[in-house]
Amino acid sequence: MADKSLKEHISDSVKDAMRSKDKLRLGTLRMAQSAVRQIEIDERRDLGDDEVLAVLDKMLKQRRDAAAQYEDAGRDDLADKEKAEMVVIQEFMPAALTEDELDGLIRQAIEDANATDMQDMGSVMGKLKPQVQGRVDMGHVSQKVRTALSRQDEEIE
Repeated sequence: MADKSLKEHISDSVKDAMRSKDKLRLGTLRMAQSAVRQIEIDERRDLGDDEVLAVLDKMLKQRRDAAAQYEDAGRDDLADKEKAEMVVIQEFMPAALTEDELDGLIRQAIEDANATDMQDMGSVMGKLKPQVQGRVDMGHVSQKVRTALSRQDEEIE
């Protein structure tokens, strides 16, 4: 995949799914293609790999939320479909970060932003987002940054 864009990789996978008659995979990949195309049409420009990753990350979050709601409602059949779609989308995402890797990136971003307290959270998140997008849940990142910055607040006082 190194020489292909993410959009091309998804397009090739759609063709493969059609050949293998894998309806779930085909439907999920077509949804991803459609979401990317819609943004390209709306903004009248081609999306790069980072922006396509952001679209896929948003789709993953939507499916995670929907699966949780379906499980709460006792609709395991629908929750299972959402989870199956998540597996397909996950194939196109970069490798997930370990907690240690994430902690290191957070420390570096805090240092780079010269962050000293919670007021610097936005600048720290701004530095982190491009590095972690699609590799870890942004809510989790936000919580860890908040914790790290509140510890720094305590050290300064």
